[in-house]
Amino acid sequence: MIQDIAPARLKNVWVPGKTAGDADRILCVRLQRTASGRQVPAFLVRAGQELAFPRLEELPADACTDFAGNEDPVYLFSLCPASGEPMDFYLAGGEKAPEGFDWLTLREIRAKRRGAQALFYAVYTGAHLATWYQHNRYCGSCGHETVASLAERARICPACKRVIYPQLIPAIIAGVLDPASDRILLTKYANRDVPYYALVAGFTEIGETLEECVAREVYEEVGLHVKNIRYYKSQPWGSVQDILAGFYCDVDGSTAIRRQEDELKEAVWVSRDAVRLQPDDWSLTNEMMENFKKGRI
Repeated sequence: MIQDIAPARLKNVWVPGKTAGDADRILCVRLQRTASGRQVPAFLVRAGQELAFPRLEELPADACTDFAGNEDPVYLFSLCPASGEPMDFYLAGGEKAPEGFDWLTLREIRAKRRGAQALFYAVYTGAHLATWYQHNRYCGSCGHETVASLAERARICPACKRVIYPQLIPAIIAGVLDPASDRILLTKYANRDVPYYALVAGFTEIGETLEECVAREVYEEVGLHVKNIRYYKSQPWGSVQDILAGFYCDVDGSTAIRRQEDELKEAVWVSRDAVRLQPDDWSLTNEMMENFKKGRI
């Protein structure tokens, strides 16, 4: 999965007061709207096939703008390779693309660039934090502009003293199995230009356990009851601020699918040898599908 970068590691400990040097990498981000009107972060990356981010010394003075109430680039984390010096990453805003650089969304970076998986994990985590910073420029309780905490990664409202921490949204992925016929349920999302199959997934509701979320989402999306819900593994997925929890479960009773058409354009039972995996091994979804295909589940 995307976070499996050992022996490299992402050191996400907050370091107050750390400032960017000329050689540090800058995740320069701007929010842009998709065709559906949703805002997504786009990052400044070096032109070419390899994924590379600008160093501070490579950016003109007017390339980085104020981001989420911070005048200077904000320290994010260090990427510690297996050997060599750690790379410090900082977050900044931007609008202009200097010569030799392009603005790319996460989806475009995933499709058009190649490089060490650790770099992709870094930009996905950077996207999570960039969205959090942008969404919390102002206090949701009193509307006052927030400021950076000097002690921890948080935003503080100087008026009402509210402390705002990075948001983590719990969600589930469900590998629904039919043991009687040795099949797994695969789906494709509606209204998304994604050609490969996935699993039932959804966000956890207030007052709901993760296991209850699995049962509800499966019933809502495909009309199936499930039993034997068992936890498999988790994954951070920074593009939508998730912490994903993967579960396998068995169909309980009828296997007749009643697809929720506004959520899914396809939902099918698939045998092990017919499972078609996703184009990379980054996602928890793909790993769970691969486990079934290769007989590990």
